Amino acid sequence: MTEKPSIPPSPTEDEYLKAVAGADLAPPTAEDPIALFADWLAEAVKGEVNDPNAMALATVDPDGLPDVRMVLLKDAGPDGFVFYTNLDSAKGRQLATSGKAALLFHWKSLRRQVRVRGTVSAVSDADADAYWATRARPAQLGAWASQQSQPLPDRLAFEKAIAAYGLKFGLGKAPRPPHWSGFRITPSHIEFWRDRAFRLHERLAFEAAPGGWTTNRLYP
Repeated sequence: MTEKPSIPPSPTEDEYLKAVAGADLAPPTAEDPIALFADWLAEAVKGEVNDPNAMALATVDPDGLPDVRMVLLKDAGPDGFVFYTNLDSAKGRQLATSGKAALLFHWKSLRRQVRVRGTVSAVSDADADAYWATRARPAQLGAWASQQSQPLPDRLAFEKAIAAYGLKFGLGKAPRPPHWSGFRITPSHIEFWRDRAFRLHERLAFEAAPGGWTTNRLYP
């Protein structure tokens, strides 16, 4: 019989108080959620051990079944949040079909998270080309060789494909594949969450409105 996984118990009162000792207890405030996100991301870059720009991307398939995976944020600003991927992957197809998505940034070291919901659009070819040019050559070859989300016979098949594209493109950088580009999530909703003891968390929500944003604090 398979044993159940070990789940950590809820913290005791002393453990809660110890965890938040010395923390900034002032509620988050802002009129511009993009500026607040930039501030929080800057703090994550300083304090998060791995990939402070990592975010969970949630989509739905044609049957309405949710799907989620981690991707890397590559640009953020008033126009939205940008990442790049294989357009023929499961997420690429789902994004193109539904035109909607959600993001979650979870900075464990800072005890913070940001949730984003919005509409999806393709980045321009110029933007995709500019980011592609910054990628290391092995990453470029991998993007050519990977039939992302499709069955892989074995690891050797993938490595052979990478080697083949390496020979094809020589020693320099490879051109951007036609099946590889970026998506921009234009937010209609952004929520900032900060940990508090005893699960009495802070939540600050922004909703897009004509001419700006409306703001609400939410019960945890």
